[in-house]
This record gives sequence, C-alpha cells and structure tokens, in this order.
Amino acid sequence: MEEMEEELKCPVCGSFYREPIILPCSHNLCQACARNILVQTPESESPQSRRASGSGVSDYDYLDLDKMSLYSEADSGYGSYGGFASAPTTPCQKSPNGVRVFPPAMPPPPTHLSPALAPVPRNSCITCPQCHRSLILDDRGLRGFPKNRVLEGVIDRYQQSKAAALKCQLCEKAPKEATVMCEQCDVFYCDPCRLRCHPPRGPLAKHRLVPPAQGRVSRRLSPRKVSTCTDHELENHSMYCVQCKMPVCYQCLEEGKHSSHEVKALGAMWKLHKNQLSQALNGLSDRAKEAKEFLVQLRNMVQQIQENSVEFEACLVAQCDALIDALNRRKAQLLARVNKEHEHKLKVVRDQISHCTVKLRQTTGLMEYCLEVIKENDPSGFLQISDALIRRVHLTEDQWGKGTLTPRMTTDFDLSLDNSPLLQSIHQLDFVQVKASSPVPATPILQLEECCTHNNSATLSWKQPPLSTVPADGYILELDDGSGGQFREVYVGKETMCTVDGLHFNSTYNARVKAFNKTGVSPYSKTLVLQTSEGCNFETQSAPYSQLVDIKKLLAVAWFAFDPGSAHSDIIFSNDNLTVTCSSYDDRVVLGKTGFSKGVHYWELTIDRYDNHPDPAFGVARMDVMKDVMLGKDDKAWAITEGGITKGATIGVLLDLNRKTLTFFINDEQQGPIAFENVEGMFFPAVSLNRNVQVTLHTGLPVPDFYSSRASIA
Repeated sequence: MEEMEEELKCPVCGSFYREPIILPCSHNLCQACARNILVQTPESESPQSRRASGSGVSDYDYLDLDKMSLYSEADSGYGSYGGFASAPTTPCQKSPNGVRVFPPAMPPPPTHLSPALAPVPRNSCITCPQCHRSLILDDRGLRGFPKNRVLEGVIDRYQQSKAAALKCQLCEKAPKEATVMCEQCDVFYCDPCRLRCHPPRGPLAKHRLVPPAQGRVSRRLSPRKVSTCTDHELENHSMYCVQCKMPVCYQCLEEGKHSSHEVKALGAMWKLHKNQLSQALNGLSDRAKEAKEFLVQLRNMVQQIQENSVEFEACLVAQCDALIDALNRRKAQLLARVNKEHEHKLKVVRDQISHCTVKLRQTTGLMEYCLEVIKENDPSGFLQISDALIRRVHLTEDQWGKGTLTPRMTTDFDLSLDNSPLLQSIHQLDFVQVKASSPVPATPILQLEECCTHNNSATLSWKQPPLSTVPADGYILELDDGSGGQFREVYVGKETMCTVDGLHFNSTYNARVKAFNKTGVSPYSKTLVLQTSEGCNFETQSAPYSQLVDIKKLLAVAWFAFDPGSAHSDIIFSNDNLTVTCSSYDDRVVLGKTGFSKGVHYWELTIDRYDNHPDPAFGVARMDVMKDVMLGKDDKAWAITEGGITKGATIGVLLDLNRKTLTFFINDEQQGPIAFENVEGMFFPAVSLNRNVQVTLHTGLPVPDFYSSRASIA
C-alpha cells in the first residue's frame, strides 16, 4: 500500500487530497488548492465575450500556455509573452510540492461561504499543474468540476489502514484503547467507559457490541453517496454519454445536450469499464510478477559474479605464481584487466537493478491504486476516472516491453590463461577471449558498388570472402569523426549493410569493418573514404542549375522527411512521411530524419488541421528527447508554442549553427528577436502535436532573403 501513497497526494500542496475535484484533463486537485492557483484573464478572452462575438468555443477552452506567461525559457523553450495586455505580472510562488502557484490578480472579497460556494473572480483561469493545460472557468466556477468521490473513498481507507489502534471516544483525558464498538450507537468504548456509559441492561441490552476492527469495517460499508449532476444539482446521474465520456441525468437528455450522442445505462457502463480496468490490470500484474522474478535473478547474478571473480582471480594468481620472476609484471597487468571486467559487470547489473526497482515501485503503486478504485461502489465516480486509469495501465505495461526484463550482462568471465608458451614468449602473454580455441573469421570485403552517400547519410555494404570457411557471428562497422580523428563503433550486428544517419554535411569520413566470432575478431577491411553532400539535391530541384549554384554559395539546403523509426508510436504518417498527425489527445513528439551539426538550415511546416486544443510546438531537439510530452518540457529540445496560429498558417524554423542561433517565423514574419542562442551539437527538426493537429513538412528551402543579407554583412 505504501507505493500507492503518491497517487493520493495533491500535486500542489503535497498532502492527501481534500475534497478533490476532477479537471477535464482527468487530473485531480484539492478544491482549496484549485482556488489558490486561479488567475484572472482579460475580458476579451472570457467565454461570455466569445459567445457574444459568435465564436463557437467550449466554456472550458484550453488556452495557449505562452499567453498566460506560465513558463520561462528554461521550462518550455520559448516563453515570450505575446497575448494579453492585462496578464498578471506578479511573480509566481512555489507550493511545498514544487508546483508554481499563481496568486489571484485581485484579492478575493471576504466571504463566509465554503471554498466550493465562494464566488471566484470574473474570467478566472486555472492551469493543471501536471499536464499544464489551461482553461477558463464559466459562471459556475469550481462548482462546474465534478467531485472525485472514488478518490476520497480510497484515501479514507488508506488513512484508516495506516492509523494507530482505535481509541475510546468517551475518555475525558488520555483516551484508552477501545475494546468494543456499539453498532447502534456508533461509538467506540474502553472497558471502564462501557460499564459506566453503556451498561448491559434496559434498552441498551439489545445493542450489538463488536470488536473495534469489525466496527471500522462496518463503517466503511455504509451506503454509498448518490451522485448528482453538476448542471442540475437536484438530479441524480442515471445514464452515461459515450461521446462525452461522462455521466448525465435525465434532465440533460431532455434539454437536448446529448441528442445526437450514444447514451447507455449507467450500471452497464460501470460494469463494462470495471471489466476493462480489471483486464488491463491482469496484464500489468503479469509484468510486475515477471519484474519481481527478474530482480531476484539480477541479485543472484551479483553473487555469481562475485564468486566467479574470486575463483578466476585465484586461478590467475596460482598460474602466475608458478612462472618465473619475469612474469610478475605481466601478472599485475592481467589482474588489472580482470578487476576492470569485474567492476564493469557489477556496475551494469547494479544499474539495471536500480532502474528496474524504480519502475517496479511505480508499477506496484499504480496497481494498488487501481485495485482500490475497483472496490468503489460509485458508478459515476468510477467512470469519471476509469478511462484515464486504463490508459495509464496500458502505458505502464508497454514500458515493461521487449528487452526490459533481459539481463544486460552475463555472469561468466569468458577468459582463460594460456601458460604453455616458452619462456622467451612471456612478453606476448595475454588473455584469450574464450576458453575453447578456434579460427577467427576472414577479413570482410567492402562492396564498393553498393556503398554511397545521400545528404548527411552514408550506406555501406560488405561481405565475407568467397572462399572463407570460418563463419562470422557478426560484424563491427567503424567510422571516424569526419575530421581525421579516432574511429568509433557505429554498428554491431549480423547484417552486411548499414546506413549511418546524422553525419556532418560536406565532410570526409573514413570507414572500415571487421568480423567476429566466439574466438576473436578478424583484421580490419581496407579503409573506404566517403564524402557527404554539400547540402543541395540537384536531382530534385526544379530551378535552373545556375540558380542552385547561387543559393549554394550562400547556404546549403537539405531534403528530408519525418522519421517513423524514432517517433512516438501514436504518430500517424502520410504523404511519404511529410505529413503527420496523432491518434492520442496527449502531446507526442516526432523528429526529422536528418540531423544538423553545422551550417544554416531552414524549413517550414504548414498547419493542415488545428482545433485549438492545445497549440502544437515546433523547433529542434536531440535524438534522445522525451517523445510523450510537449516539445520543450525537457532539456533536450528548443521550441516555440506560439498562440494565434490558425489552419493554413506557415511556421518557419531557421537553425543557424554557424552563429549558434534559432529563429522562428509565422507566415514569413519573424517572431520577435532570436529565440535561442548558444545552440551547439547535433539537432533534429522536431514537432509535438495531438490528434487535433495535422502538419506538413516542407524542406529544401532557401533561407529568407533578409536573413541571408544580414548573415553576409555579419
């Protein structure tokens, strides 16, 4: 149960939820905390003014994050304020849980009403502290959000299970431990108080006294609260709208709010969603069981590595001690190699244990929370959170996917010492990689007719010599850094062809390959020299060759598409991977297939579809950027989430790695000054969007004329 505690705490105050409400994004907040983080928006952005102007938007319309000035450059990458003239300028504070808390624009008037009934400032806005989505409140204020009674019930049970022994409720000073509970009086008694206040005679003789633990359970099993409609507070929920995914009352149906929607019985949908969550939990439970067994395996591996290391060192010392004094210096070198291998194996296994333990703790906490939610008897309350929980369970199960529960290191030390050579060969003494000796593979041959470069990618192909009789288990491809530096491994595997992406434009690389098997590795092949493109693709350009040469003198251009291999699984590709959208309501990241490390590069993206929930983000990112959050939420991406864009808008991205700057354009107009400076390293074009957005990528474009002129002057 302890792992579940984080699921029960408010992200603002860090304490257990008190009167939790459910935001439209499925996250929860304490009612008091929700009131504390309200901010006031301009009159022009209120739902009332939008309805008056005729724009058909929802009362809970998500706002652009940058409009609200909610994030700095360190948070989202591009935090310039470009929206409201009357936006709040009061610096934000931080709650005990590390979440920004914005004070209201005006002090609330004194009131004697409860937090739920007290009026909120006109045109108030609230931002979810977990997913950072913003929405404007309607006239109902916080009363428009449903209460999460299921979460309240889970918290009550959790706190009761953690509480100390039940105390007598009638002791005047130091309460003693209760010994019984009267079911009719609903009071816990110690023995003295029971004899004094509840004698077993008269009408009290018919009361039923039970042990305190049993009395606690009977309190939990009290009839569930009846759920009422947020729009019609006197009506109970009786049906469930499948399209809106929310319980409704009969009056909502009579008013025609869901006339064209599919509506089903509340009890049937309650049972259906409980069954779906239970089925999802079965799969996650199997993963958790496998993870526990895997952790046991990893801990056993630590012991095996320790034992094998001790055994191997003892054998090595015995062999070296049998040799003459000339071997002593070599013996120390060999021991050092064994110790290094020992530490490497331990480090890999311990790191995997630590990583797997954290993931298992998170998985167990989610499972326990879901099991407690399933115990709830409130259909509407359950249905309000079941979809989000089912998605979280499936996502967590996917994180235990292929390769997660496979050891990254073996326990064996595949080394043996050959002490048979003569004394004059002692200086050649070294480890062999396996205990059984067999021939190494022959040197691979690079197939020059199949090796080529395209843009900043290189494709290499090789094969074994025709008369080779020793099979190869795999191959190791190495490239230098493009500047004549040291070689580094770029591919290890069984394939005989490999494409390397993300190289520097207009650079010369040296490539070589070698084969390996259990015995050892072959000599290197002959070195192949590769020249990457200067940037222009003359075969696909429609302009005359002379014009291409002029552009090339200024800047190099690259042709590329989106990369399905590195994108989030929810991204949907079309138009030869130039157009993307998403199957999820959450933000998902997709990268371009070409990376840039030097030069000046410009590309554009057009908005094919945009439903204002929420704004997409455009920019650049490193290859290991997080793919399941909005672009710019980690330190691996630099992006703009510009408000005011509409369907048909064009966003331009200018990456100048010569000057180490990043600039953005909307409809050919530069957005403010340079967005980011000191941009260094390898960057990929990047976009984050959800199912409400579709964009198309345009590449091979020249840099805007005014920027080219400014760059040449500089």
